[in-house]
Amino acid sequence: MRKKILKIHPNDNLIVALDDLSNGEKVELEGETYQIQGGIPPKHKFVTQDLEVGDKIYMYGVLVGKAMQPIKKGEAITVSNVKHDADTFSLGKRKTEWNAPDASSWKDTQFMGYHRENEQVGVANYWLFIPLVFCENRNINVIREALVKDLGYDRNRTVDFDIQSLISKHQHGASSDELLTTEIVITAEEMQSKRTFPNVDGVKFLTHEGGCGGTREDSNTLCALFAGYITHPNVAGATVLSLGCQNAEVKILQEEIKKRDPNFNKPLYIMEQQKSKSEREFISAAIKKTFVGLTEANKIERKPAPLSKLVVGLECGGSDGFSGISANPSVGHAADLLVALGGSVILSEFPELNGVEQELTDRCIDDATAEKFISIMRAYSASAEAVGSGFDANPSPGNIKDGLITDAIKSAGAAKKGGTSPVVDVLDYTEPVTKNGLNLLCTPGNDVESTTGLAGSGASIILFTTGLGTPTGNPVAPTLKISSNSVLAKRMEDIIDINAGTVISGEDSINSKGEEILDFIIRTASGTYTPKAVAIGQDDFIPWKRGVSL
Repeated sequence: MRKKILKIHPNDNLIVALDDLSNGEKVELEGETYQIQGGIPPKHKFVTQDLEVGDKIYMYGVLVGKAMQPIKKGEAITVSNVKHDADTFSLGKRKTEWNAPDASSWKDTQFMGYHRENEQVGVANYWLFIPLVFCENRNINVIREALVKDLGYDRNRTVDFDIQSLISKHQHGASSDELLTTEIVITAEEMQSKRTFPNVDGVKFLTHEGGCGGTREDSNTLCALFAGYITHPNVAGATVLSLGCQNAEVKILQEEIKKRDPNFNKPLYIMEQQKSKSEREFISAAIKKTFVGLTEANKIERKPAPLSKLVVGLECGGSDGFSGISANPSVGHAADLLVALGGSVILSEFPELNGVEQELTDRCIDDATAEKFISIMRAYSASAEAVGSGFDANPSPGNIKDGLITDAIKSAGAAKKGGTSPVVDVLDYTEPVTKNGLNLLCTPGNDVESTTGLAGSGASIILFTTGLGTPTGNPVAPTLKISSNSVLAKRMEDIIDINAGTVISGEDSINSKGEEILDFIIRTASGTYTPKAVAIGQDDFIPWKRGVSL
């Protein structure tokens, strides 16, 4: 029988409603009976005892809030009666002992990937177009219109129409009846089979609003981000369009590329418009050079690679009250399995680690790593407060409506995506992953800014959990969507790949769902499964602008 309520940690004084609980209804858990006060919808929480003003509230075993008015046993917490609260954190002692999960079933498993000369292995083979400054966005879009369809990469269409057949028959005198009976429908499968370069998975275009006019820090960061994309294992080569006078200088990009790959030798064409004879000549040259580069990229084929070559980014967006008890911990188990197999995972969104800093600090492999995490977290928090906000403002109206009342509740659930392994490295925004294991990456909580950063630091696949439904993807890192509840999985099946709502219903355990997610990762990495975000062409890209605009 499906449970109606759930207590996550023995020290919690909150209980989660898994089903609708009506006013006056009595529910029992672990020998204790609770009479519901006022009715509680699924995903929301009620207190296990009478609370007075100032009493602390715990969930996931950590402090997540404090009572702002008296709350009766069995009464739901709301934004009116509870305020965000979280424990402080300090360096502490190392707690890096880890009972790794049994990953022996995947010990000899390989995926079919694209091997790069720097020993990275990609799960896809893309060509990139990058504007160094927003002035080049129009040229990028013109090139997109010229290339995408004719090369067979129009993923936004599930069907196309062969108008040329009608034109040809008309020119040869076909009758109206002959024209009406001509088959012109081209399916997505047929379009893919007609690609000019079958071993190139796509041509991607990264437009943005930066590169000049802001601070030098923003432009330098943008160049570092682009370097991360150009050196990304899923990228075969790139064409970069520069205006010539912008803050994001070509030399800065080249320096950042060299930092990441001193022996970089992928095809890379950097073109400056202010040195060209005309816009037409500039665009024409970019297309021709790219076509030559694509012929080289097409020579690369998938070959077997160990799972230790995978780098998986961990993200959540549109979270609900079930995210932290179904989708996120399931992803966490998949992350633990991958780390046990020698792979790398990246946990991002630092505002959504608020309240669990001490646990993560203690899990850092050495004091230097822990101190870097503390430094970045405190600086980020201070910068938010300096503009009149703070981490406590992170939950969106949708989050709150679906049971995430405080940022600490949201954060404690979000952190579950990282699993339980030691933290091997802490990365600031755009810093690349260099160590196998669990990495923490500083990004904002904004979904697309965060996924953009994950790919920029080397994530070859992104796991994205959602409870409300978020149609987000990435240009170079295939993104798998995991639903926290079955209602969403059925309602938005066009964007959801995996349903973790079966954990709530009792059909799956955290472990079994995590194992299923790992299998999806392997299939995606081998090109035998296409994530929904990839199929519909969801290529979201938003650089994080940390400075102010001038």
